[in-house]
Amino acid sequence: MRRLFKVFVPRDQVYFELFEEAGHNILHAADLLDRMLRNYPDSKDLARDILICEQEGDRITHDIIHRLNRRNHTLATPIDREDILALAPALDDIVDFTEEVADYLGLYKIEAPMDQAIRLAHVLLLASRQVAEAIPLLREFRDLSMYTVEINRLENEGDRITREAVASLFQNGIDPMVVIRWKDLFERLEEAIDAAEHVANILEGIVIKNS
Repeated sequence: MRRLFKVFVPRDQVYFELFEEAGHNILHAADLLDRMLRNYPDSKDLARDILICEQEGDRITHDIIHRLNRRNHTLATPIDREDILALAPALDDIVDFTEEVADYLGLYKIEAPMDQAIRLAHVLLLASRQVAEAIPLLREFRDLSMYTVEINRLENEGDRITREAVASLFQNGIDPMVVIRWKDLFERLEEAIDAAEHVANILEGIVIKNS
């Protein structure tokens, strides 16, 4: 019955466009953060551009939810309503955590980034690229495994770098306030990477459900 419904009832393709827009925004924010950390402190001004990405992510999420609430009943949603409600905020979470890292760098008056932070930002960039490339495959519910497997690998790599980073904070008698600040930054970077894996899991679940 589900397959017949998909064939004969036209689907609202705008959701796919908005999801892809969110993917591009995620990748742009992650690229900005990667550049910001690699060139810090000369690149401090990129925090403003990342904030714009965060605001754009909020706008896209609002557009998706607003469309869902006032949807045209002559068009079916392309995926189940609950999957739209899960995917939209999950995509936004990646940008939110990315922006928090950029914001904390300024709030905590970081003078120079630790090497592990630079590496984590690059892992986030790679994971975000995988997310952005996977999203268009939703249109035809194509196999996403090559992307989800890589995102899972990157998440494991992020976990490893974070453990190494936190351990390094408790060596050589580092000022406790410095420890607290960097621990916050590492946690936000890890959460951003985890959010990318969460999106990958949602995407995979949607494809399996609709295959």
